[in-house]
Amino acid sequence: MKATIFDYGAGNLHSHAKALSGSGAEFALEPDPLRVVDTDLLVLPGVGAFAAAAASLAPGRKQMRAALDSGLPCVGICLGMQLLFDASDEGEGQGLGLIAGRVERLRARRVPQIGWNSIEAPREAPADPLFTAAPLALAYFANGFVCRPTDPATVIAWSRHETDRFAAAVRRGRTVGLQFHPEKSSRAGVRFLNAFVAQATGAGRIGAAPPHHQEDPR
Repeated sequence: MKATIFDYGAGNLHSHAKALSGSGAEFALEPDPLRVVDTDLLVLPGVGAFAAAAASLAPGRKQMRAALDSGLPCVGICLGMQLLFDASDEGEGQGLGLIAGRVERLRARRVPQIGWNSIEAPREAPADPLFTAAPLALAYFANGFVCRPTDPATVIAWSRHETDRFAAAVRRGRTVGLQFHPEKSSRAGVRFLNAFVAQATGAGRIGAAPPHHQEDPR
């Protein structure tokens, strides 16, 4: 399987590839937004500024959106998740608009949020198959902005910083956005990423959900 990491000048590219190396996929970096969709799985990496990343994807925005609408599996991590939305208060430019909503600054005194935080399943819906296959109770965050989906049903996990409850993960079809950094979230985070790849390629098998517990991230 070919997996491609969109290289729009963000950091963490090699740590993403390393975390995903156990999935059996062959990973490549691609800076061209028109060629990046010629793949079996797309990764939109984290770390960076919204305006610069949006400018990088702009020439291929329509093609990338069409590919995701057609079912190309994609995982967006931190900034990559934010690019799935319409726009951001952090800077100018258009996101992919795959998920309706806007990226806003965290409503908290301490911004950015840096460190471990809890992951909460939605109270209104069954657990997403990804969290069933690879339970994740704690994850590492490094963010000053968060996504505010128009439709709360797109949220598959929540988190809270001070009094601000925000979307920790979202899904539309075969695209998943993660506000946290699974590649920095110890073994549980790496398992979570590999479970996404397995399910995206049809290799994952989903059984009964194990008891939800908080794993020691260290």
